[in-house]
Amino acid sequence: MAIQVLARVAATDAYLNVVLDTVLDEQKLKDPRDAGLVTELCYGATRRRMTLDTVLRKFADRSLDTIEDRVLAALRLGVYQLFFMRVPKHAAVGDTVDALKAVGLERAAGFVNAILRRVSELPELPKSDGDEIGRLVYDTSHPAWLVKRWLRQFGPERASAMLAADNDSPPVVIRANTSKVTRDELFAQLTEAGVACRPATLSPLGIVLDSPGRIEELYGYREGLWQVQDEAAQLVTVFAQIPANARVLDACAAPGGKACHLAQTNEVVAIDVHANKLPKIDAESKRLGLRKRLTLERADASKPLPESLGEFDAVLIDAPCTGLGTLRRHPELRYRRQESDIAELSHLQREILEQCSLVVKPGGLLVFAVCSTDTAEGPDQIEMFLRSHPDFTTEPPKGLSALPTWQGHLRTLPGPEGLDGFFAARLRKMY
Repeated sequence: MAIQVLARVAATDAYLNVVLDTVLDEQKLKDPRDAGLVTELCYGATRRRMTLDTVLRKFADRSLDTIEDRVLAALRLGVYQLFFMRVPKHAAVGDTVDALKAVGLERAAGFVNAILRRVSELPELPKSDGDEIGRLVYDTSHPAWLVKRWLRQFGPERASAMLAADNDSPPVVIRANTSKVTRDELFAQLTEAGVACRPATLSPLGIVLDSPGRIEELYGYREGLWQVQDEAAQLVTVFAQIPANARVLDACAAPGGKACHLAQTNEVVAIDVHANKLPKIDAESKRLGLRKRLTLERADASKPLPESLGEFDAVLIDAPCTGLGTLRRHPELRYRRQESDIAELSHLQREILEQCSLVVKPGGLLVFAVCSTDTAEGPDQIEMFLRSHPDFTTEPPKGLSALPTWQGHLRTLPGPEGLDGFFAARLRKMY
């Protein structure tokens, strides 16, 4: 199954989590441990892909680019088991070959078996013999351009911590739906229902689930008591500190976590350029009992907004970005992103900021956020906007000193804190 998932991700450029969820739903595995193993194999082999490929190149008699997707997926899964899982070497090799035969590739079984057997003779994962950049690329499986960029922006210690954290499994965090229940009430109810969990460290609405299994079967899901949302993503809306009952525009609403968070206390107009993404927000808001507080509409926030939308007390821009702060959740992104994407997406972000600033009422709030660690998409973006918009000023929220901030803005970074990387700025329109 893991071979099919990785091959499909490679062939279609789809997101790993989407393909994995689809395949798991199709296969309907009875034992949750089997689903857990497939998940570990798929995410682990993807996170460590550059490391695995470096090892494979030493033993393969052909370029990896010429190997069929499913065969290459099997090789990566085999090497991942050999060096990153507690699997006996003979089992790692034998099970991988058997899995390849199970997907109808008996003809490649000998080729894969030969390579994995030779790799299994290594006493341990080979060490990098390159310079600092090469070592980090190999050890953490990140492209060289990103390693260099993070070293320059954050320094060796923090950059190394970020690179390492991207290879950790992220926790499952939920946000209490405060239109129905408080965080403390939900925590007590989950604990009573036998769900292993703990309050999030920074988000006042967050609860971290330990080994949750199938989310849809947990207490409170059907009742709409909570929604899955990473703690750092929750902090964006907490940091925004938008007054209750304000009329709010969520300008880039998909997949809908922040729109539903805002709708717990506000009237929200949620727009997105992709009409096909709106039904998911619709379904989630209905499950949470928030649909009456949400207006959904297809609109491109980088273009002049429909006059029918009017003006807003607050506008949240969760802008399209490189997603460099979410590489532990979307490990395939690190291999797809190019450094040139940063400039291209920064230009789009500026267009969205320009258009959305026009619909903020005087005295209202403009909140800009990205799930990226890059300064070009965060602090630099806001500095450029403020230079050309003297009617806006930075206004940090009050009473939230415990949140991780930088120059008055919210900033979370991957690392030992266990958070995704987010940036958010809170701006006030003075006139």
